[in-house]
Amino acid sequence: MSARLLALGTCAALSLGCSLGQGDGDVYSVGGLHATDCWDAAYSMRPDFFAAVPYRSTLQIRVQRGSDLQEVSDGLSVLIDDVDVIRAEKLDVDLSVALPPGVEPPGSPPPEPKPQELAPLVHMALYLQRSCHNQNTVLYAVSGTIKFQALFSGDPNETDAADKYTDAEFDVMVGDPRDAALGDPADAIPPELLSRVRGYFRFYFERGQPGQPFP
Repeated sequence: MSARLLALGTCAALSLGCSLGQGDGDVYSVGGLHATDCWDAAYSMRPDFFAAVPYRSTLQIRVQRGSDLQEVSDGLSVLIDDVDVIRAEKLDVDLSVALPPGVEPPGSPPPEPKPQELAPLVHMALYLQRSCHNQNTVLYAVSGTIKFQALFSGDPNETDAADKYTDAEFDVMVGDPRDAALGDPADAIPPELLSRVRGYFRFYFERGQPGQPFP
């Protein structure tokens, strides 16, 4: 399966630097969280590490428990396709969350392209590398919403505190695209294998030294 969301952007690969450190947030399941051969119970991450890396008009946010490498941690990855559009037109608006292009299990047909004005601007993935050890478990948001009350401008040299701040809450359904039937679209995961995940994150961007790769 192509994992564009996991491969996109690493702090170490960008000269812009990234924010690393403290904030406030929560990531938890509503009911049980299902991850095949790994987890089938209630889940609460209790994150204490927040990071962001801007690149052109995009922004990647990492909300994680602990500051270890992503490969040994539980965390939430958020990919924002167009920071400027959200800041200008869509603050305090429920935005659709969906799979990013390129996340497709083998044999799945490519998704039908959507008009630009209907294409989701935000994509999310919950990675469970600590809870699931070496199983490479990643649950992608296939539906749901996220609302930004504030969003970092994306300028790594930003000096205005208000424009460094990100405040968001979300409510999404997550699942493993590999659970979709052979030949079905990646987001056609059986309902019984989907899990509802809610949460929020709030933090200020603070430029720091390059960090470790993250999804």
